[in-house]
Amino acid sequence: MANLQLNRSVFGDPANAGNLLSDEDALQLLQEWVPNDRLQLHMKQVAAVMKAWAIQRTGADEPTARKWYQAGLLHDADWEKYPNDHCRVIIEELERRNIDPEVIHCIASHGPKYFGVEPENTMDKMIYVFDELSGFIHASALIRPARYDGMDVKSVMKKLKTASFAAQVSRDDITDALSRIDTPLEEIIQFVIDNQKDVQ
Repeated sequence: MANLQLNRSVFGDPANAGNLLSDEDALQLLQEWVPNDRLQLHMKQVAAVMKAWAIQRTGADEPTARKWYQAGLLHDADWEKYPNDHCRVIIEELERRNIDPEVIHCIASHGPKYFGVEPENTMDKMIYVFDELSGFIHASALIRPARYDGMDVKSVMKKLKTASFAAQVSRDDITDALSRIDTPLEEIIQFVIDNQKDVQ
């Protein structure tokens, strides 16, 4: 596997605080960089859950919620085209575009053991929590005839204990991410189900 360590922990320019892509530009970047529809959906789901958490659990205002959303939307933007430089390419692109350093740091911290960047604030910690769980919950929904309708936390918990189901999802990463916050796994799973089920 490629060495994805970023070997730095400071990203962007503090003078760019508050600078975000327009919604249109962010979606255009997503579509240009991510040909895979399933990966696009994953990124949109993480973005929706991030924004919902910011608003519902932290009382974020709209500009702050957009930061959470944009970090979620673009966190895997370079994963498909540049797998050996995952995170590095999108980070450099966002730095070139003078984007808020908090957004860039959040993206850099969504896989600490891979990129070597520790989650620092709540936004960082929650993208780490949601990334693997969002994909796992979606995989769980896809094997159900009714998809998300009637999906319960207990069934997701059971699948998490089945190592052969969605084996590419790192249970260790989920455990590590959850150790950094004070919210129980069951509550996080329900939140993800509620806030990503209608994303298309």
